[in-house]
Amino acid sequence: IGSKKLTFLLEIFEMAIKEVRQITRLYSRFTSLDKGENGTLSREDFQRIPELAINPLGDRIINAFFTEGEDQVNFRGFMRTLAHFRPIEDNSKDANSQEPLNSRSNKLLFAFRLYDLDKDDKISREELLQVLRMMVGVNISDDQLGSIADRTIQEADQDGDSAISFTEFVKVLEKVDVEQKMSIRFLH
Repeated sequence: IGSKKLTFLLEIFEMAIKEVRQITRLYSRFTSLDKGENGTLSREDFQRIPELAINPLGDRIINAFFTEGEDQVNFRGFMRTLAHFRPIEDNSKDANSQEPLNSRSNKLLFAFRLYDLDKDDKISREELLQVLRMMVGVNISDDQLGSIADRTIQEADQDGDSAISFTEFVKVLEKVDVEQKMSIRFLH
């Protein structure tokens, strides 16, 4: 084997070892959260994670781990949802491969879905108000919150439907460092 091929194979091997270590650490975290010791996590298990317990969107993030009608998540589902929060390490992408869950667009879609409670692919004024209430509590009056929601929708809404579509959501956040904002430490 040539020197370049050997170096390339060693790099792949190192990446694989790193991935195995990360998965092993995630599995260890998963089992430490699994208070029922049944190989699944419940909503209550997630609520014991301090970062989620204090996050105003914690309940919505927790809900993202569960498919509709399910009240338990297995390790595979846990890993799949956590992939959205992984840092983007390599911007190069194979044209034939699927876009990774931690890509900017998938992170934005994940965030959009936290707001879009009724799953109609739009963020309504009422949905935006709910998030604002969670984030500021009783520190701001309902009138002020309504004004903030109205102004936000007015600035983001480009098609005049008084709601924010995913395309409009992406446009509003084009200069925001989603990578920095969408990271949660689950490994302790």
